[in-house]
Amino acid sequence: MVATFTPEDLQTLGKGLEGRSPQEAIAWALETFNPDIALACSFGAEDVALVDMAVKIRPDVQIFYLDTELLFPETYEVRDRLIEKYNIQPVRYRPFLSVEDQAKVYGDELWTQNPDLCCGMRKVQPLTQALKPLKAWITGIRRDQAPTRANAGIVEWDGKFNLVKVNPLAPWTWDQVWSYISENQVPYCALHDQGYPSIGCAPCTRRVAAGEDPRAGRWSGFQKTECGLHQ
Repeated sequence: MVATFTPEDLQTLGKGLEGRSPQEAIAWALETFNPDIALACSFGAEDVALVDMAVKIRPDVQIFYLDTELLFPETYEVRDRLIEKYNIQPVRYRPFLSVEDQAKVYGDELWTQNPDLCCGMRKVQPLTQALKPLKAWITGIRRDQAPTRANAGIVEWDGKFNLVKVNPLAPWTWDQVWSYISENQVPYCALHDQGYPSIGCAPCTRRVAAGEDPRAGRWSGFQKTECGLHQ
């Protein structure tokens, strides 16, 4: 555990931040844990909003992303736009195996046979490496994204990775995220305008039809709703 913080302390801190702005949660986290804290960015709507907020609070905030080597071209494009706009240097973490080497060991297109194993190698393992030197990380998860996230605290203990997890946007709605992006002219992924509210790897993400759950386009055809990063 981080010195002086118990899970109960963190729960109390999280409750104290309810009803306050995400920027207050970010400012508290960066002041408390710097330099051992980083923002995880997937380049989705929530995370680009967080980049804008965090850079305005601390221009040298550490940012990292997980490059599964299966991301959409549009994801790399918005990454580059963020780098240019905010003068940031996000650190890239990649899987131990290339897509080609993974296919040699596990067969072609593992994601069509065992998406949990694929996510474990291409997302969870790199995240484990990214978080290893840190005491806290900032994420863009929101409570109304999925039932698995409904109880997310603004500040909480991440028992899976053994560090403090800060979710500044946990209470926000989708509309609040987009209002912030619009008002602050934050670069965002073009796929959001093409029916992709939640964006992951290209082979495992499809457009969402009107009336479908926003995360219905992730791992369509499987009883899977999370990649393992927030479980």
